[in-house]
Amino acid sequence: QVQLVESGGGLVQAGGSLRLSCATSGRTISGYAMGWFRQAPGKEREFVARITWNGSNTYYADSVKGRFTISRDNAKNTVYLEMNSLKPEDTAVYYCAADVFSRLTAYFTDYDYWGQGTQVTVSS
Repeated sequence: QVQLVESGGGLVQAGGSLRLSCATSGRTISGYAMGWFRQAPGKEREFVARITWNGSNTYYADSVKGRFTISRDNAKNTVYLEMNSLKPEDTAVYYCAADVFSRLTAYFTDYDYWGQGTQVTVSS
């Protein structure tokens, strides 16, 4: 069983930055592709970014491209999401997820393990 725990969310003004972390206990995630998703109130969960197991390849939603950076440190069993130039429309609960079979898609149904989420609120 893989348990994912997100941290680093909070309240920030538009234009500010936050760094989210996703740590795991129990089994290592070093062999899994990982992704970040977000869900705003009343909206469906949407893909934000993903990274391959070794960090060699990343992919971003158009809405965050150039502002967000996904990275990982397998030695620490941790995945990060660096968020810059934040906008009010980035307000959501952010979730990290493990893609055990490296499907490398943007569909949340293709991810096998999920964290509980961390709230990010961007004020205008």
